[in-house]
Amino acid sequence: MTITSPHLGSSEAWTDAKLLFALEEVVEKELNRHLKVTKDWMPHEYVPWSDGRNFPGYFEDGEAWDPAQSKVTDIGRIALVVNLLTEDNLPSYHHEIASLFGRDGAWGTWVHRWTAEEGRHGIVMRDYLLASRAVDPDKLEQFRMQHMSEGFESDNRHSMLHSVAYVAFQELATRISHRNTGHQSGDPVCDRMLARIATDENLHMVFYRNLLGAAFQLAPDLTMQAVRDVVVNFRMPGHGMPGFERAAAQMAIGGVYNIRIHHDDVIQPVLRFLKVLDIDGLGAEGLKAQEELGLYMGGLDAEASKFDEKLATRLARKAARAQGA
Repeated sequence: MTITSPHLGSSEAWTDAKLLFALEEVVEKELNRHLKVTKDWMPHEYVPWSDGRNFPGYFEDGEAWDPAQSKVTDIGRIALVVNLLTEDNLPSYHHEIASLFGRDGAWGTWVHRWTAEEGRHGIVMRDYLLASRAVDPDKLEQFRMQHMSEGFESDNRHSMLHSVAYVAFQELATRISHRNTGHQSGDPVCDRMLARIATDENLHMVFYRNLLGAAFQLAPDLTMQAVRDVVVNFRMPGHGMPGFERAAAQMAIGGVYNIRIHHDDVIQPVLRFLKVLDIDGLGAEGLKAQEELGLYMGGLDAEASKFDEKLATRLARKAARAQGA
């Protein structure tokens, strides 16, 4: 099936300001839809407060942290720290999108609503981690200070369209990461908490995905180029945090987030829903971007298959060692 999208003017005709104005009605519609389907929830209701006790410091009866105090698995602990540190940079994310989308009208209302909803995620995750003693509280705070002190700059801050394209994929990636972390955590309380967060992230993805679809109708060539650029150069927002590369490798092996998950559960669903590779009526630049995107996805799938083989071999060797022990 193909979609015919009228080629409305040259690429030069569309500026960020014009696109923001043209998409305002869509933003308002999606905002109203979001507010109807989303449900407010209380972070404190997801935290096992009765498991908490004092840490050393001000309190004389403080008990030092020890990994054995928590039900959370090693991979769950690693992923929880990565996910929380990512959420901790919310002030920088807010600054980025408020600067791009503005603070007025439907765009501004969405920016503030999104920020408020995302704020819950950091609150509940930190409270859970401390109450359940899942992580070393001193190291967690040291990581937070280092990560936030370095700040965050989006790879796509130069373009509103690139930013919309990025968050359409990134929100889904975050949802998948949270959900898989919950599954791998070994703690039903953690799994329930992260499922609640993942529900929010999915609704955020739907907002941006639908907005991206509207952008394709308005400026198909520019939007196709933006999607191509974002997919080819995609990085998670937490890439600058302390120890990210090592943690990402462990999360990949642990089945939380890896190249196969990225291809199958993040990039492909958005491209498929919007039928990006089937869009017709593109100009020369849009057609080139579409072809390059298709080639890249084929290569990404091939790389994911190689990863699958290596992971299967690794797991087989681990199982063999366990049987021989």
